[in-house]
Amino acid sequence: MEKGRVLLTDWQVLSREGVHLTLCGEAGYAVIGETTTSEEAIDFFERYRPAVAILDVDRSEITGTEIVYRIKQNSPSVAVILMIDSYRDEQVFTVLKSGAHACLSKDVTPDDMLQTVKKVVRGEYPISQSILQPVIACRMINEFENLSQLNGTSANLPAYLSSLEAQILQHIADGNPIEEIA
Repeated sequence: MEKGRVLLTDWQVLSREGVHLTLCGEAGYAVIGETTTSEEAIDFFERYRPAVAILDVDRSEITGTEIVYRIKQNSPSVAVILMIDSYRDEQVFTVLKSGAHACLSKDVTPDDMLQTVKKVVRGEYPISQSILQPVIACRMINEFENLSQLNGTSANLPAYLSSLEAQILQHIADGNPIEEIA
């Protein structure tokens, strides 16, 4: 079995080395490169095509949305995990919109980091669980409403909410428990 090839990008050496050490303890992963900036990460991607990118975007000139877009443009199958200093709803919403597979705060435990990497390698999107937060669901509803107002109709949008999806998101935004919504 081929090892999952991973790129790490973080301006903080200690943080980057902690993730490296965590992944090297697992037989299925090989860290094939480390960079300190998003620009270096993009260059690395073009040359080595890792399967997974774990990127810190809090201290970057390039926003999380931009780096995911640029990486996915040439390598759509790469799994991107964005690391943030602190888990704030605004940042999580931006990461969700970017198309990243996951978003983790830097205080993540090694076990949670490994579980997230395993999920994204399997093609899962752990970030999608953030939609279940009322604040995020409300932001999504507002985003789609703003887009439909700009275009005049949701039929012209590349993605739009069906009436059922809108109802479900509204229930989540209202804070209703998932069991009740189902």
